[in-house]
Amino acid sequence: MKTTATAIAALKTWQRTVSRRRAIAGLTPDRLRDIGHAEAPAPVLEVKAGLVTNLMSMR
Repeated sequence: MKTTATAIAALKTWQRTVSRRRAIAGLTPDRLRDIGHAEAPAPVLEVKAGLVTNLMSMR
């Protein structure tokens, strides 16, 4: 009984998580900001000052 109850609770939790993710995936960036949800992290390229100079001097 205990194992069955645990499995059912895990299934319900998983279903709620999936439905929330689907709902959030369908929102526009403006609506995400309205509800206070952070936008998905985007890859960022960081170039430090003087990097090109250093690379050219290594040539």
